[in-house]
Amino acid sequence: MGDTTFRSVYFLGIGGIGMSSIARYFLKLGIKVAGYDKSPTSLTDQLISEGMEVHFSEDPSKIPDDVELAVWTPAVPKEHAEYRYLSEKGIPIRKRAEILGEIASPFNTIAVAGTHGKTTTSTMIAHIFRTAGKPTLAFLGGISKNYGTNFFQLAVGSQQLADSQTHHLTTSPPHHLTTCIVEADEYDRSFLHLTPDIAIITSMDADHMDIYSDPGKLKQSFSDFAGKIRTNGSLILRKGVDIPVEPFGGVSRFSYSIDGVADFYAKNRTLDAGLIRFDFVTPEKIFPGFILGMPGQFNLENAIAALATGWIAGIKEEELKRAMQSFTGVVRRFDIRIKRNDFVYIDDYAHHPEELHACFQAVRELYPGKHITGVFQPHLYSRTRDLADDFARVLAELDSLILLDIYPARELPIEGINSTMLLEKINLSDKLLCKRTDLLDILEERHPEVLLTLGAGDIDKYVKPITERFSTE
Repeated sequence: MGDTTFRSVYFLGIGGIGMSSIARYFLKLGIKVAGYDKSPTSLTDQLISEGMEVHFSEDPSKIPDDVELAVWTPAVPKEHAEYRYLSEKGIPIRKRAEILGEIASPFNTIAVAGTHGKTTTSTMIAHIFRTAGKPTLAFLGGISKNYGTNFFQLAVGSQQLADSQTHHLTTSPPHHLTTCIVEADEYDRSFLHLTPDIAIITSMDADHMDIYSDPGKLKQSFSDFAGKIRTNGSLILRKGVDIPVEPFGGVSRFSYSIDGVADFYAKNRTLDAGLIRFDFVTPEKIFPGFILGMPGQFNLENAIAALATGWIAGIKEEELKRAMQSFTGVVRRFDIRIKRNDFVYIDDYAHHPEELHACFQAVRELYPGKHITGVFQPHLYSRTRDLADDFARVLAELDSLILLDIYPARELPIEGINSTMLLEKINLSDKLLCKRTDLLDILEERHPEVLLTLGAGDIDKYVKPITERFSTE
């Protein structure tokens, strides 16, 4: 399908972070792009301003007549009226993961997988390659704060990564000249559509049990992903990630760690004014004097994975250093929105117990002795059910907890699984269940010292109002 031409592409679920990056890619090719999403967001506002047609009602009459390809995310059910309409009309409907795999296939592909850490790591890698001036195409799972987008391309000299005259699904640049950096999503085994030259696995905690049913199947899926690496490629595994990888042709295997006994790690770490200084250890030599432009030990671990990728790809020491120091992060990934002596506000996408724990550790390290209030919106009934005890243990690390209702996303309610059930499990004296409509008033009454908003649902809609409410003081 790589040589098929298109003039008009339609996206069912265009506002998703993964869908929107592909929509931006097609628009850059000069292809007409339109789509549906459930509700407007700041991201859909941006897509409209860039020239895409987006609507928010389930209405087949709003689908352009000239659509030749539909891209679909499983977050939209097949019973959706627009899905049924496209199917009945015989318009090809392709999953997002399939399309991303085909786009990436002719490129030198770097794919970052993991149940957490992959968005920041892939964005760091993209920033390294862009800082080094390497021809790069990037599909990210978050909005880069350096570039204000989840998709970008960098062409060097006369080379063009997207020729607007071809309108092909994929382009065919010289394989060794252009790098495509992608976030490899384990949900629904999406990452098995990729054939990377370099694959990074940041973590493999129990998650998405609605898809995998048991941790063994999740582990096997990551093993299958590693098995997709091209001959003479590289696999970079965080130390402690244990997956069954069968020997396969000419693939080099590396480990990384935040400190010690790995192929890549950080040495001589110090925290200075919220920034982490460290030396970068590689299998061949130690590169001293690195500075990470954002706080958090978990971000340092992500940085080691990104630096290892850059080192393997042959990027020079000074370019690696410049990229690390200038990296400003990802929206909703330990995103410091307000920083005053009397008040700090951090927004984070954390929605898994391990992510929450890493976030809380980083906050304690940065603001020792401060009272920490967390506003958490659980994401998915199934995840809340499967990890309830772990959520309860980790959320008890806060000083105060404000718990919102579960964000259902693609799921229907599960009997007995709700935020009240979770709240009762949490061993914390200062905890309460809050309606979203009451959140701003409750925060104003409490006036927290350090405030965290946490979750992968629509809690992000409150980031701007909270920022505006507390920025004026």
